[in-house]
This record gives sequence, structure tokens and C-alpha cells, in this order.
Amino acid sequence: MSNKSMGLEERKEVPFQGTEQQREELLGFIHGHAGQKGCLMPVMQKAQEIYGYLPQEVQKLIADEMGIPMEKIYGVATFYSQFHLAPKGKYQVSVCLGTACYVKGAGNIYNKFSELLGIGEGECTSDGMFSLDACRCVGACGLAPVAMVNGDVYGRLTVDDVRGILDKYMKDGED
Repeated sequence: MSNKSMGLEERKEVPFQGTEQQREELLGFIHGHAGQKGCLMPVMQKAQEIYGYLPQEVQKLIADEMGIPMEKIYGVATFYSQFHLAPKGKYQVSVCLGTACYVKGAGNIYNKFSELLGIGEGECTSDGMFSLDACRCVGACGLAPVAMVNGDVYGRLTVDDVRGILDKYMKDGED
């Protein structure tokens, strides 16, 4: 099955699809914390809870409403690993690049996922089906190299296993 037939052939930015209801919920939270010292982190956490990530449009809304420079919002969002600047896919692929996995070929497995999905670290496919991340250790070193999809652990992987893993989730996504 080709990448094109899987619908994964192009790397495109996922358009922002926030709703007015989400906007109003965030504005209510911001206004409820107006003037409170140290409220930026809770506001950003709430924004991510509402939207699932912190797109530029949401960062700008926070900056404008709180009177904080956009650069500061972006700096906080990129400094703390809890924040995501891109949406997560329905299926979140995470490849362990910890020492045990890496020495057993996890870098090649990560690269194969990236190639087949047409996305890189922290990105999401344009159809919103898959996102890709690297992690440092999942605690399954005896199964190295390891990848996870939404918490399903796949161990002792080879590059040849990657297409089959993606195919499984593509089929599940068609239901």
C-alpha cells in the first residue's frame, strides 16, 4: 500500500478549528483570573485543555487579553514540555529513543514512521489521524526497540514492522 493510498502523502499544517464556544470558555477563565499574580501558567494549561494544544491563534488571544507580549507566551509554551504547539492525532505514535532502544535501532524505526506518515517530531498528519513524538524511556527496555500508539506497546520492532502497525490503525480509523 502506497503512502498516497494511505492518505499520508503530503506534509501539511493542520488548520486551526477553534469554536466560538471554546473561545468564550477561555475568555471566561482569563477574565476570572484577571490581575492575579502568576496566572499565566494556569491560563495556558486551561487553553491547552480546551483546544488540545496551543496554536498561534490561541497564544495571540492569551497575549491580547492578558496584556502580555506574544513572545513571552511562546517562550513559556516552548520551554515547558507539557505544552504542545501542534495538535495531537487520533493515534499518537511515540518511539522510544532511550539508550536501550536507540542502540537496538529505534532511530531507524522512528525515521520509518516519519517517512511513512510524512511528518516529523511533534507534528500531526493533515487528516488528524496520526501524530509523531520521540520519548526517552517507556520502561520496557527488555522489549527494545519499542514504540507506542495510544498506549499500545510494540516491542522488539524492526523497520519492516512499521507499515503493519500503521495499517492496523488506518483500518481501525475507517470504522
